[in-house]
Order: sequence, then structure tokens, then C-alpha cells
Amino acid sequence: MKFSKRLYENVLPIWEKNHAHPFVQGMGDGTLDKNKFRFYMIQDYLYLIEYAKVFALGAVKATDLATMGKFASLLNSTLNEEMELHRQYAQKFNITTDELEEAKPSPTTLAYTHYMLHVSQNGTLADLVAALLPCMWSYWEIGKDLAQREGAKDHEFYGEWISMYASEEFGQLAKWCIDLMDELTKEKPEVELVKLEEIFLNTTRFEYMFWDIAYNETMWPTDE
Repeated sequence: MKFSKRLYENVLPIWEKNHAHPFVQGMGDGTLDKNKFRFYMIQDYLYLIEYAKVFALGAVKATDLATMGKFASLLNSTLNEEMELHRQYAQKFNITTDELEEAKPSPTTLAYTHYMLHVSQNGTLADLVAALLPCMWSYWEIGKDLAQREGAKDHEFYGEWISMYASEEFGQLAKWCIDLMDELTKEKPEVELVKLEEIFLNTTRFEYMFWDIAYNETMWPTDE
């Protein structure tokens, strides 16, 4: 069995909870409160800044030019294309560029990104891929699922998000990362596979927590 299939089967109960989360369901049926998505957009912008750094570390840790180049391309497209699209999309929710740049991360955003960067800086390339893959893979799965709902891709506010993550282009990116995970884990001893499984599980847990803080608009409890 490919290691990616093992990872998928291990976290499937959590991914099912992600799909069933009221934030995700609300995007799919168009009932999600715009203020909740607004909160999500701001926190996701802050997340992307740190996520881009993981791609930079991927280029550093890669041992062949093709993989180095792919991570460098991902870094460039995230910083210079995806984040600009994010800023444009945010305007639909009256989020200014200044507001994005001045925003502060929620506790969960901090914990999630710090964990990813800690794993990526201190571990192997396989560790890094295990840390970043749940976000990419689960968003693709959610996008495809929501896109099948009648009218979801045409929704005024959430259709663009659904279309982007359900797209063939994003799917190809997710599949490249899945294939890289399988390539990096060939003939690895079980003790290392268990470690990678734990990393993948942890960032999958963080994905659920990210939906949850967006739905509840959760910042620091001491600031309330």
C-alpha cells in the first residue's frame, strides 16, 4: 500500500468531521455568515505568509533540481499570485489591504504555523511534506465535494473559493505533493513512517481547529 493511502485512511474520521463542519457546510449551501468568512479570510492570509516559508524550506531541503524548482515555483506563486488574488477576493468582504497587513493571528493560527515551521526547519524533507500536505489535500477534497452541489460554484461570495480549490490546477498541485510523499517514503523503516503519520495527523487536527476558530471568530480569550 502506498504511504499516502495509509495516511488518508488514518485521518479519514477527522476529514469527515472537516467536511461536516458548519463552516464548510455553510459555504456549500450559501448560508455561512459573511462575518465568519471575513474572519477566515484574514486568518488565512496570515497563514499563507507562513505557509510560503515552508515552500522556501522545501527548496532548501530538496536533493534534486526538479524538486527544488517546484518548491521555488510554489513559493513564487504563493507570494506573488495567490496572495494578490486573496487581497482582491477580500475586497468582497470589505477587507482592505491595510487591514490584512495589520491583522494579528489567532492562537490557533499561531500554533498551527509555528508547528509547521518547527517540523520543517528541524526535520527531513519527508517531515516537511507531511506537515504541509493536509492543508493542500483536504482543501482539494472539500472543494471537489462542495463543487458538486447545485449552484455552489456560482455563489456570490463563496463560489470563487469553491471553484479555486476544486480546480484541476489545484488538484494537480495536491497530487504532486501526494506523489512526493510516496516517493520520499519508499523503503523507509516503520519507526520513521510512524513519525510522519503523527505529523500528518497533527496538521490534520489543526485544519479542523482552523475551521472551528473561523466559525466562532475566536481570538485570545484574555482580550474579550
